[in-house]
Amino acid sequence: MNIIVIGLGQMGGNMAMTLHAAGFHVTGTDVSDDARARLASRGLAVAAPDSLPAADVYLLSLPTSDHVRQVLMASPGLLSLAPKGSVIVDTSTSDPAVTRELAPRVVEAGLEWLDAPVSGGPAGAASGSLGMLLGGESSTIERLTPMLDAMSARYTHVGPAASGHVVKLANNYLCAAHLLTTAEAVALAAKAGVDPAACLAGLNSGSGRSAVSEVNFPKWIQSDSFDSGFTTGLMRKDLRLARDAAADLGLPLTLLEQVVARWHADPDGLPDHADFNRITDSVLGLASAQDADGSQEDAQ
Repeated sequence: MNIIVIGLGQMGGNMAMTLHAAGFHVTGTDVSDDARARLASRGLAVAAPDSLPAADVYLLSLPTSDHVRQVLMASPGLLSLAPKGSVIVDTSTSDPAVTRELAPRVVEAGLEWLDAPVSGGPAGAASGSLGMLLGGESSTIERLTPMLDAMSARYTHVGPAASGHVVKLANNYLCAAHLLTTAEAVALAAKAGVDPAACLAGLNSGSGRSAVSEVNFPKWIQSDSFDSGFTTGLMRKDLRLARDAAADLGLPLTLLEQVVARWHADPDGLPDHADFNRITDSVLGLASAQDADGSQEDAQ
């Protein structure tokens, strides 16, 4: 199976190297000369965007749906350059409305489509342990099973084209909300004198647990490492997409609106380039500040 990976950032670059290590014939491309050079230095075959070889699969790992549209629809783009019967796999967190527009055009061009947004961050991409949400035809998934097995620990077919992108937005909405609610729960317990680590251990033994309490807090927040590889700006973008998707469907999801507003409330104090787990600073920091103020008052 010949695979071209388009977009060699932290996710795309690591996915390309994982597939290369698994024995696939992989070529990487990116508009950035530096990105191509970095992956070439790791042993990956690379090509400039305007000189791509033919492939069986074109795997996209791009920042936004606009980039996906450009790669497909540019003159010339993949719709005209990709061999008939090849597969477009969009691992980006894309706008479902744009996917519903593009997927039929891909099929009309004689290609196959699969939306396959991923979870697990750069580390999951590098270890082949991603979670993948698949939207497309079962026959396409069956055809790509060896590739999907090499990339992921688990993949789930959730429906036709655009379904993967819908569920990915729902997933990221829950993650964003859980970061806020778990931080508030830990702050509540800490204020009452319970050690945060003990609080999390208790939460993780009960029904309030989540990936945020089980993974994010010990790995990136309590450790003070904040190096997940996923930025606040990307989470803000995904939350806006989730909000817009709900609006397009006529769903008045008031809690989603509040979560979106909370994540956008302090762009100066929490810049887009910051690790997304930093959203907890405002809650956990407030509790610590109040404790410090109380201690000062007691001393006086």
